[in-house]
Amino acid sequence: MQATRLAGTAIRRILIAIVMMAMTIMAGCSDENPLGPYQPEIGNNPDNFQFQVTAAKNVTTTIDYTWQNSSTAASINQASSIRDGAASITLFDANGTQVYTKDLNANGTYSSAAGAAGTWTVRVVLTNLYGTLNFRVQKL
Repeated sequence: MQATRLAGTAIRRILIAIVMMAMTIMAGCSDENPLGPYQPEIGNNPDNFQFQVTAAKNVTTTIDYTWQNSSTAASINQASSIRDGAASITLFDANGTQVYTKDLNANGTYSSAAGAAGTWTVRVVLTNLYGTLNFRVQKL
């Protein structure tokens, strides 16, 4: 009787282990990225902020980054390739005043309006985005 009970417990443990391994293998075969829909590369240094996303697929999000700008204005270089959806950048100075906003589909180099030096906010808004984004914000 004791031997039968021990054998039953061992079989149950083996079955649980097999089921857990199968679930792990199936999760590894998924097409979805477990870390999120996109993985931006951010360089956030005083007076120099860089943002890049490669091959975004159906990404919708709004993200605010704080950035130190020792100047009262910024130069913005945009170089993106958007296949579908929308993406924009908005800058707020140290007083929270909007000093720049533009669609990231507009490639080129632009300047912000004058604002207060200090801690600025870089807001990135993505809506059903498919494509590659690249922009840099530097003190002017």
